[in-house]
Amino acid sequence: MEHVDVVIVGGGIVGLATAWRLLQARPGLRLVLCEKEPDFGRHQTGNNSGVLHSGIYYKPGSLKAVNCREGKAEMEAFCEEEGIPYEICGKVIVAVEERELPALEEILRRGQANGVRCERIGPERLRELEPHARGVAALHVPEAGIVDYKAVCRRLVERVREAGGELRTRSRVFSLERRPRSVVLETASGDLEAGLVVQCAGLQSDRMAKASGVEPPARIVPFRGEYYELVPEAQHLCRNLIYPVPDPAFPFLGVHFTRMIQGGVECGPNAVLAFAREGYTRTRVDAADMIETLTWPGFHRLVARHWRTGCGEMWRSLSKRAFVRALQRLIPELRVEHVRPAPAGVRAQALRADGGMVDDFLILEDEQVVNVCNAPSPAATSSLRIGRTITERVLPRL
Repeated sequence: MEHVDVVIVGGGIVGLATAWRLLQARPGLRLVLCEKEPDFGRHQTGNNSGVLHSGIYYKPGSLKAVNCREGKAEMEAFCEEEGIPYEICGKVIVAVEERELPALEEILRRGQANGVRCERIGPERLRELEPHARGVAALHVPEAGIVDYKAVCRRLVERVREAGGELRTRSRVFSLERRPRSVVLETASGDLEAGLVVQCAGLQSDRMAKASGVEPPARIVPFRGEYYELVPEAQHLCRNLIYPVPDPAFPFLGVHFTRMIQGGVECGPNAVLAFAREGYTRTRVDAADMIETLTWPGFHRLVARHWRTGCGEMWRSLSKRAFVRALQRLIPELRVEHVRPAPAGVRAQALRADGGMVDDFLILEDEQVVNVCNAPSPAATSSLRIGRTITERVLPRL
């Protein structure tokens, strides 16, 4: 059996960033990262819309707010140092109707409390920034940006290997056994014994927490985010990032327009229940995943509370015209022929038994295992800071 200091489970951007931060802080650390897929960043990271979030939405003082603000600065610095393209292009959050103005004001209050550069603007200034967008008011967030998180992952892989870390693909972790001073992991690439395990398993995070002997306070329910993209002749309709005022009852930001760093403009996503934790298409079904979701009391309570919203999301999933109507609230000129299907993503949403969605990062730890149980958006923006946070917590144990 191989003996190491640290095993990281999960090779998305959070796992890779944590590995790099640990190796930076403790050169010579014997570290192995286990990723079950043939490559890194294949799931939430690889299906990310590529936004550098400013931190405007999040409750002041929350892990999301703190890690997003500091993580964005660290991500920009990393991209500068590594020559990874990124752009600070700005975004607008648009109130289409008067009834959305109180929620817009609350977002402004949060943004100012979090130190985000942002201002309320009227319809005239909105037209200057986004000539085809329409609304009664908006927030302008000039420091929001775009980046290629797949490129960030590729560079982190290089840096971890240069620092002496071992990255293993096709290395699914089957079980964990706690011993008095170590944890033994059975993996597809051989057994490992480690003094510390850090689990950044994303869509499988609750299952891996249970495998480590921890009962997480929430279960992962997968929501597929479906996208369209603007055809080339319609891309002039969106200059940068155009967002609606989000529903405060949901952690999702609503269908929006995102210019991509590689070119093109994505439109979406909606949020529908996925029939598998890695269900990127409607036809992908995993019976075990479905049974686990449908028997979770929290899911029943969520449906009872938000069934109208859920029906709307499902209808937009089935009807392109309905999806486009939602987008037309922001850009009235948009037409059905202006959009075509784009790849979907799956969000690992942590759902409590009472039906409440966990809206902050959730990290559970003890002396032997750190479980990142909930790291949805803005985890990619925050990834380097999350890695630093975990490193600061566990260094005294190494």
